[in-house]
Order: sequence, then C-alpha cells, then structure tokens
Amino acid sequence: MFEFNSAAQRNIKNDLLSGLTVALALVPEAVAFAFVAGVEPLVGLYAAFMVGLITAAIGGRPGMISGATGALAVVMVDLVARHGVEYLFATVILMGLIQIGAGLLRLGKFIRMVPYPVMLGFVNGLAIVIFLAQLQNFRSDGGHGDWLQGQPLWTLLGLVALTMAIIYFLPKLTRAVPASLAAILTVSLLVIGLNLDTRTVGDVASIAGGLPQFHLPLVDLSWQTLRIILPYAVILAAIGLIESLLTMTLIDEITETRGRGNRECIGQGVANTATGLFGGMGGCAMIGQSMININSGGRGRLSGISAALALLFFILFASPLIEKIPLAALVGVMFMVVLGTFEWSSFRIMGKIPRADAFVLILVSSVTVFTDLAIAVIVGVIVSALVFAWQQASRIHVTTDSNDMGGKIYRLQGPLFFASVRHFQEMFDPANDPDDVVIDFANSRVYDHSAIEAINTLAERYVNAGKRLHLKHLSSECTQLLDKAGDLVEVNIIEDPRYRVADDRLA
Repeated sequence: MFEFNSAAQRNIKNDLLSGLTVALALVPEAVAFAFVAGVEPLVGLYAAFMVGLITAAIGGRPGMISGATGALAVVMVDLVARHGVEYLFATVILMGLIQIGAGLLRLGKFIRMVPYPVMLGFVNGLAIVIFLAQLQNFRSDGGHGDWLQGQPLWTLLGLVALTMAIIYFLPKLTRAVPASLAAILTVSLLVIGLNLDTRTVGDVASIAGGLPQFHLPLVDLSWQTLRIILPYAVILAAIGLIESLLTMTLIDEITETRGRGNRECIGQGVANTATGLFGGMGGCAMIGQSMININSGGRGRLSGISAALALLFFILFASPLIEKIPLAALVGVMFMVVLGTFEWSSFRIMGKIPRADAFVLILVSSVTVFTDLAIAVIVGVIVSALVFAWQQASRIHVTTDSNDMGGKIYRLQGPLFFASVRHFQEMFDPANDPDDVVIDFANSRVYDHSAIEAINTLAERYVNAGKRLHLKHLSSECTQLLDKAGDLVEVNIIEDPRYRVADDRLA
C-alpha cells in the first residue's frame, strides 16, 4: 500500500524537500481556512496534518496534497455558527463515511464524464480564487483594514517580486533544491537580517500546539442530530470528492500518469473520518499545494507524507521559527502557482472551439469564483449535456423508399432519445401512408425510455389508421414495450452491441 515512488536517492531527496516546501505553504492556508470556518487555528492545522498524511499514504494519487480547503470552509461556517464546533466534528465523520461509500460503490469513475471545457473552467476559476485569496495580505489589520500604502506596500511588493524571481530563474541554474523552498528561505533571511517591517506568519496566529487528541464529538446520538448534520455532510462529501478527483485528473495530465479515482475516494473518506475523531475540520485535495509539490519535484507518496510530518513538527517544536516567515514569501509562491495553474492557452483557443464550449468554459470559471467549485462543475456538466443533447437531436432524419409490395420504407438515421422524439414523430404520416409501412432502424440507435415510448406511440397511430407496420433492426430492449400493437407489429430483432463504462479498480 505504501508505494514510495522510487527507491532512488534522488527521488527521495526531491520528495522530502518538496514536502518541506509544501508544509511551509500549508501553515497560513490552514490557519486562514480555519478562520473562514469559524474555528480555532489548530483545528485547521490538525486537519491539514491528518488529511494530508492519510491521503498521501492510502489515497489514489501519489504526489497530490490534501488538507483544509476554502471550498469546504465556506460550507462549514454556517454549521459552526448555528450549532457549534462539536457538530462540525460529527459532520466531518459522516462526510468521511459517505466518501468511503462512494469509493466502495466505484463512483469515482464518473469523473470521466466531466467535459474538457468544464475542466478548463475549473482550473481557471480556481486559479482566480487562489489569486483573490492572496489579496487580503495587501490590506492592513490582518486583511480586514484599508489597502496598504507607501512604504509597507512597496516592501511587500518588493519581497513578493523577489520570491517570484527566485522561483522563476533558479531552476535555470540548478534543480538541486526546490525553487519555492529556496525562495522562502532567502526572503525570510533577508527580512530577519535587515529587520524589515512586514507581516509574518506569527502575525496571523500562533501555530504552537500539541499532538492531536482522540475526541468523540459531544453531540447527542439521535435522529435530530442526524437531521442536522446529514445535509452538510452530503454537500461537504460531494465538494471534497469533486475537487479531489478534478485535481487528480489535472495532476494525471501534468505527470502523464494515472491515479485511481475510487481509491482516492476511500482515502479521502478514511482521512476525514479520522480527522473528525481527532478534532480536525476535514479537508480534500488542494490544487495550489499539489502544484507546488509537483513543480518542486514531488512525485511519490513520500512527498505528501513528509509534508504532513513537517507540518506536525512545526506545530510541536518549530512554531517560533515558522512564525517568523514573511507572508510576502508565501504570497509570491502562491502567485507563481496561479501563473502555472491558469490555462493561458484557453485565450488562444477561445475563437477556435465551438461557441458552446467557450461559453461553458467561461461559465464554470465565473461560477467557481462567485459561488463554489461543486456548483460550478455541476452547472458545467448540465449545460454541456444539454448542449450535446440539442446538437444530437437535430441529427435525426429519414430517407424513404418503396418495396416490391407497394409499401413504404422509412430508413431512420441518427440517435433516437428524449430530445429527438418529437422530430421523430413528425417525420411520419400514418394517415396518408400506404397500408404496408416499414421502419428500418439499422442506422439508428434507441437510447432511452422516451425513445421506446415514442416508437410505441407511433405504432399505435398506424394501428388506429388501419395500417400494417413493420419495425426492422430494432434493439431487443425496445420490443419489450411494444405489446400494445399486438400481432399487427412485426419485429425483426437484431441485438445492438453492448457498450460498457470503463472500470476503475481499487488496486
């Protein structure tokens, strides 16, 4: 189960160093998302540690980083405000159990139904969200005051620019050390050495703490409690799995490898169940930190495990040092993540792809920014499906011919399903057709129950007109509902090929 990417010393070094880099970037993110959810900073840090450790060890995507995320925090804040943090812990446990169930039912494979424009919109929208989240560091009073001006602003901009420059240029000279880690250390030493007046991690919150303690949520085990936490648990489970599986797909493309969707569902579920039992707020995959890890050379499970253990080390022993890291360095790292995550090619292809796909791309990006990821992806999939259905519905048509008996032959072309049944029925004229009519389905495929009912209705129309109808090359499942036409309907059965959804195994 523990599949360290390679036994080679170089890969182990890359995983360890990239994990350390990720851990440094995890601290302010976990603290910030804890504040968003309305809980203590350690609740977010414990979640980042436990979710990150467990998913790295048993999840389906080596190299992917998980932890407390903003997409989940914005849902949690309402629960915490209404019922308190103990209900949050119970909800996270139930959320994890739902995710485990999704994995056991092999629902992870359905991520393949997300169209590519939705994927592009998800990536671009999330990059914008990451960028906007960093802007609070350009405000005074911990992100709640006025915009910085004068010397504080120029100091912050200079340090951010220096961080980004190191990350960009250092790999051109050497890859011995992850560029992000080198940038954070360099800027931190510069700030400490020159005693520059700029905000640090310690100005956000103290990260000092002990080991996570086992803690059963202090809630009543009753039907009333289940009614409160179940809706939140379902929403959180869905958001967590969607974000995790889409992030997994993105990393698959970057690394040209393949993760295991169902195994990742189970890994996320086990991680969240355990986190809820140890006082954490739960989490899912983090695209920003995952990109930092991949770009820093982290490919194996060791990178995620080392990131989680380094974060725990910071909490237990190194909090005074970590709290001295300037936020400007972490902002610079995240800005580089934004630049690397955003699909700039989408601007170039916008005029070359179908207008419907371009609309879906922009729609998903916008909904991601203004609402949340799960809604954006669901909306994108629904719109894409409706566009596809509309396009396919317009492709059905018939050609007519006569047979030796003086009858009429309709040769159907195109798919028959719910969106095309009305056009299908309008193509026939039972009142004026000859007494013997043949409909040939050899070049058409019947897809759903609406199509079967349309065929049955058409058969009844010919029966009521006193005509004899022959249905040829009709798929076997359609014949089961054509009993109303009785002996007047002659069916020549040729079974359709069997189409199956590709399987995605746990192992």
